Amino acid sequence: MTRDPAWLTEGLDDLKREHLLRPRRVVESLGPGHSRVDGQELVDFSSNDYLGLARDPRLAQAAAAAPVGAGASPLVSGRSPQYCRLEESLARFEKTEAVLLFPSGFAANLGTITALMGPDDAVFSDQRNHASLIDGCRLCRARLHIYHHQSLDRLRRQLAEAADARRRLIITDGLFSMDGTIAPLVQLADLAVEFDAMLLVDEAHATGVLGPSGRGSCERLEIEQRVTLRIGTLSKAVGAAGGFVAGSRALIDHLWHHARTQVFSTALPPATCAAAELGLQLIDREPNRRDHLEQLGNRLRQHLAGLGLETHSEDGPIVPVILGSAAAAVEASSLLAQHGHFVPAIRPPSVAAGTARLRISLSAAHSDHNIDRLAEALTLVAAGEVTAHE
Repeated sequence: MTRDPAWLTEGLDDLKREHLLRPRRVVESLGPGHSRVDGQELVDFSSNDYLGLARDPRLAQAAAAAPVGAGASPLVSGRSPQYCRLEESLARFEKTEAVLLFPSGFAANLGTITALMGPDDAVFSDQRNHASLIDGCRLCRARLHIYHHQSLDRLRRQLAEAADARRRLIITDGLFSMDGTIAPLVQLADLAVEFDAMLLVDEAHATGVLGPSGRGSCERLEIEQRVTLRIGTLSKAVGAAGGFVAGSRALIDHLWHHARTQVFSTALPPATCAAAELGLQLIDREPNRRDHLEQLGNRLRQHLAGLGLETHSEDGPIVPVILGSAAAAVEASSLLAQHGHFVPAIRPPSVAAGTARLRISLSAAHSDHNIDRLAEALTLVAAGEVTAHE
C-alpha cells in the first residue's frame, strides 16, 4: 500500500483541531423515536423522519411485496408499474399536472437547475439554501447572484440588473433545514412576476409537514399556483427514499429529456416506490401525525424561550439551538448523549462560522415526555455546563 500524501493527513489533523472531524456512527433503530447509537440507547432527535413513517411496518410490508432492483434508468427500462403509480400519486398529492422522479432530492435539485439554466441566464439563490441547490447553481454556469431572504431589497436590485439575461430563476428552500424558518414566499412570488422570473421552491423539509394537506410551505402560504416548480424528497416525512419535481406537463417533459441526474441514473427501485406511495397515503389518512408534530414543536420552543437559549426556529419540526463555536456544539451534543438524547452538533461548512448549533429534529414518534426530558437536559447547556471554546 502506498503512503498517504502529507496534505491528506495534515488536512484531517486540521479538521480535528478545529472540532470539525465527523464521526462515522452506527445507528440502529429500536422503534419509534429511539435508536442505538454506537451501542448506546438514546431518544433520537437527529432524524428527518418527521412523521415517524420510516420505521412504520406497513411501509416495510409494501416494499417487501415489490421487486428490489429497477435494473436500468427510467428512459431505458427502469420505469416499473410501481414507479408510474408513484408519479401519478405524487401529481395528485401536489395538485400539479405532472411529476418526475429522481434518485434523491439532491439529484432532483442538481438535475433540474442544470436542465433549465445555462451561461446566458441568471440564477438568484438564497444564502442559506441547501448544498444541492448551491451546486446546481454552480454547475449550470449561469450568472450567480446570492441574496438573503431577510433583505429582499438586494434581490430586487439584482433582478433589475439582470434584465438582459435570457432566463431568470429565483431559488429558495421552503423551510430552511438548519434554521427551521420559512422563506418569504409571497414576496418572492411577487418579485418573480415583476421581473419575469421563474420561482423554484425546494420543499424537502416541508413536504408532509406544513400546510393543511401536508404539501409544504407553498400550501401553508397559499401560493402554490404562483410557483413555477416545487421540488421535494421522499426520504424525510414520506419515510422512503428518492426525490421529485412537481410542475406543468411541459416542464416535466423538458426535464425528462434534459435532466442528466435522471436520464443517466438507475430508476428508483420498485420496492422503494411502493413504500413511498403508501407513505403518501398515510400522510393523507393520518393528519393527526402532523398535528402532533406541530404541538411538539411549539412545546419545545416554549421550553427554549424559558431557558433563554437562542433558536431561529419559528415553525415546523426543525429546532436549532445556536451555540456559536464548533467546540461548544460538540461538547453540548456529548453532554445530551450522556443524558439519553441523540442531538447532533452542526458545524461549518453546514452552517456559517460562528453559528455552530445543536439541530433538534422532531418526529411525530416523539411524546410530550420526550420533549420535557430533553428540555431538562438542555438546562445544563443553558446553565453553562458547556464550557468548550475555539
